Amino acid sequence: MNYDLTLLENAVKEFKITLSEEQKAQFIQYYELLIEWNKVMNLTGITEFDEVLQKHFADSLSVVRALDMSKIESCIDVGTGAGFPGIPLKIAFPHLKVTLLDSLNKRLKFLNEVIEKLGLEGIETVHGRAEDGAKKPELREAFDLSVTRAVARVSVISEYCLPYVKTGGYFAAYKSGKAAEELEEGKKAIAVLGGKVEKTEEFLLPDSDMERTILLIKKVKNTPKKYPRKAGTPAKEPIV
Repeated sequence: MNYDLTLLENAVKEFKITLSEEQKAQFIQYYELLIEWNKVMNLTGITEFDEVLQKHFADSLSVVRALDMSKIESCIDVGTGAGFPGIPLKIAFPHLKVTLLDSLNKRLKFLNEVIEKLGLEGIETVHGRAEDGAKKPELREAFDLSVTRAVARVSVISEYCLPYVKTGGYFAAYKSGKAAEELEEGKKAIAVLGGKVEKTEEFLLPDSDMERTILLIKKVKNTPKKYPRKAGTPAKEPIV
């Protein structure tokens, strides 16, 4: 098929990212695998090519509005689902060492096929819930950057994600719409878990009227050992 990459090309231009022809081909191949696997398992409700370019690929790369990715070496995508934002970040920034964490084995099978077919190196999948993974010594406070597009509130996702970040690193939360109220509610959790809000970047996705916010939280001290609490607890009893 002849794909029109205009929406992605416009977005990366706005984000000051340069993609080679090989990288563009990898995005197309990723799309094709996503659609193929989506027929047999629920990966995404968004399947039109232009919508995937905008709402998944460009959205995943939008973290550059808040953070210089050339200074990030290792990244964990917590609750990666169909691979967003971790795989688009890996394609666009091949130097990144990426870990994709998800609790569903069948999603990891899909992600492993994407990694293999796209020829990506320095990227791995890990099976587990966010709360359990952060207890593993090889993952705890091991990353320059933790990212998530999970829809949970800031107070909850901070407990999922900040324990993975090394001191001096960052947690970037992708939020649709504005997030000021949610951020205010989550400030105690962020502080308790060793974080400090560095930036709130609000913008429209390129070529759209869709509001997005990147909350950039810097890890300023170690997360206390008791966090994250056991699986299910952060969602039921957020730190507020």
